[in-house]
Amino acid sequence: MILSGLAKYKNTALLLVRIGLGIMFIMHGYPKIAGGVPKWEALGASMSYIGIDFFPVFWGLMAAVAEFFGGAFLILGFAFRPVCVMLIITMIVATLTHLGRGESLMDSSHSIEDGIMFLGLLFLGPGKYSVDKK
Repeated sequence: MILSGLAKYKNTALLLVRIGLGIMFIMHGYPKIAGGVPKWEALGASMSYIGIDFFPVFWGLMAAVAEFFGGAFLILGFAFRPVCVMLIITMIVATLTHLGRGESLMDSSHSIEDGIMFLGLLFLGPGKYSVDKK
């Protein structure tokens, strides 16, 4: 088949996925980082959906850092697997927040899809075009 030859470009595909996801997470994370304490507190309040009601500013900042710097680290392929774990956790909380607010499964589909992608990347690794492989 014509497309079967693409299998030899696994590392290129991983780079493209890392760049695409990384850019999107930087774009999602920047307003959260720049929003300061009020934004972090509102974001951290989402932890109540998993039973954590203390230090909302801290948890909000951690989510913003995971998205913004996690996106940058994804692009670089730096600390790749720990970043995937942090982003999986962030996506689990995002999903539970949507569902806890009474929103539909479709409303939480973006965070579910991203979480599944990060879980797959956790197993695959960053590929050879990454800082971790240098």
